[in-house]
Amino acid sequence: MPEKKPKKSDTENFVSEYNIPDNRHNFDRIWTLLKEEYPDVKPSLNYNNPLELLVATVLSAQSTDVQINRVTDKLFKKYRTAEDYASADLRELENDLYSTGFYKSKAKNIKTAAQMIVEKYNGEVPKTMQELISLPGVGRKTANIVLARGFGVVEGIAVDTHVKRVSRRLGLTKNSDPAKIEQDLISLARKEDLDSISMTLIYHGRKICQARRPKCKICVVKDLCPSSIIFIGSS
Repeated sequence: MPEKKPKKSDTENFVSEYNIPDNRHNFDRIWTLLKEEYPDVKPSLNYNNPLELLVATVLSAQSTDVQINRVTDKLFKKYRTAEDYASADLRELENDLYSTGFYKSKAKNIKTAAQMIVEKYNGEVPKTMQELISLPGVGRKTANIVLARGFGVVEGIAVDTHVKRVSRRLGLTKNSDPAKIEQDLISLARKEDLDSISMTLIYHGRKICQARRPKCKICVVKDLCPSSIIFIGSS
């Protein structure tokens, strides 16, 4: 019976269909190659302070950084403080966020989070994981980004859809829950690399290890990736 091939139109969930071997022993070699491939990874979102970073990161869910930067270019001139968001007319804020997708829930979360920041934290974005994830619309991914890039506090790894996909394909985790993936990656990496790991995997996921048609043939870590055999064989 011939080996089953992943569908070219839908390979996002192929990890669950194939028994991808544990590849954690190759993490150091993989990480060295990826660091060399992406030496100057930087956040794509534009911001000038922790509040702007928080808002931009919340808005980035289900949208592209390019689109969010277009929106925040005007948004950050209109709303400069937590008080501005807290006192904003909800309908007006929704209109300002319309092109980001899911604009109603994003506007509600940002307004409510801003009210909490004003009432509980004197208008300043809090600096701890527990305080940040208590804000509506803020999970560990957003909190990790704000802590690391807003305050220089690295506690973990921001796991978005790219980090999830790439780490699973590389055999660095078998988990699908972002919190568990984060812990798996933390167990492999040095603390000083935690924030750059997230950005590096995001860059690699966007450029090479794409959801439906990964470019395995030109991937710098293809010889260390157990999934490249599957994808190259199906091409």
